[in-house]
Amino acid sequence: MSTLSRRDAIRMMATAGVVATTGCSKSEAESQKGVEPVVRTQEESPVLEVSTLPKSGPWPTEDPFLFCVHHNDIYPAGDENLGPKASLEGRNMGQDFARKDGWSMYHGMTVPGFPRHPHRGFETVTLVKQGLIDHADSLGASARYGDGDVQWLTAGDGIMHAEMFPLLNGEQENPTDFFQIWVNLPAAKKRVPPHFTMFWDKQVPVVNTKDEAGRKTVVKVVAGNYQAKQALSPPPNSYASQSDSDVAIWTIELDAKAQWSLPASKASTKRSLYVVRGAGVQIGDQKITSGHRIELKGDLSVSMSDLGEGTELLLLQGRPIGEPVVQYGPFVMNTRAEIQQAYEDYNRTRFGIWAFDRDDPVHGKEYRRFARLIDGSEDSPS
Repeated sequence: MSTLSRRDAIRMMATAGVVATTGCSKSEAESQKGVEPVVRTQEESPVLEVSTLPKSGPWPTEDPFLFCVHHNDIYPAGDENLGPKASLEGRNMGQDFARKDGWSMYHGMTVPGFPRHPHRGFETVTLVKQGLIDHADSLGASARYGDGDVQWLTAGDGIMHAEMFPLLNGEQENPTDFFQIWVNLPAAKKRVPPHFTMFWDKQVPVVNTKDEAGRKTVVKVVAGNYQAKQALSPPPNSYASQSDSDVAIWTIELDAKAQWSLPASKASTKRSLYVVRGAGVQIGDQKITSGHRIELKGDLSVSMSDLGEGTELLLLQGRPIGEPVVQYGPFVMNTRAEIQQAYEDYNRTRFGIWAFDRDDPVHGKEYRRFARLIDGSEDSPS
């Protein structure tokens, strides 16, 4: 296998073509598109800024988050190889992000997804609402998860993994809907041993609340805590495992016209609320529609109401790590010298041994969610 060039690294980005910089800037006119003007009141608004999300690719994030992407593909029926039972003509194979016909192959050539690629220096958190992901890595672990499951992977010192989307249904469409979020690691933890943890759907805390009119809001607590529900423990070396990190990752679903309040946290905490789909929400006098990011003050509670048809939100919050970030391709470190070292280490060691017979492993045609760990043990939903 040839060495990993910088060009290769960018091509092999884990999800949705991350580039060397994070975040993106928008003009004032663009950032306010779809947002009604604020009528100022004496009460302090919790909203710092509202910006338009890009139509494709990663969403802007703030420290300690590096990256967030929403994959929402309506794949056709699958063939005997668990790839699409449809023509691939006209697609930029190997770099297919165009969502032609409502879906992309990404870096996959037979099965959609992301064949083996390396990471160092951060974590990936993958929240799957619908569909399946087949995981394989250079530690010898493998997994099939989805339909509500979460995988939390600490890349740490270095790991190579594949994330493929097997299309098991040969007669009907195979919708896939998930978020992948990159969480930075502090300098002291960037070279920790890699580790992955599975949170099966039924294990992830869910809080159902109702407003005075009986309209429901459902909060899924992947990280942090809400009301009396504490999230499952993140991997031991995760930044989220630090008591002062204030990391929270929640999905929030409001019924039509439901009212809900996000509790206050800390002034030092950065908060982003993404309006993923649906009608949108009203905060104070501001109406914010789907496809927008809301930056919020950390120490103020946020009362909101759905605009009439139901809304799905994603919350990312945390205290900034506040260290230099140097990102190039699949490596995120604190200095350029550390990036160069990451390339050298990968070209020398491949971050382990690839024990699979292909770069894009899939785990059979049976619907069975599982995680096979490096010690040989196996975990599965109860």
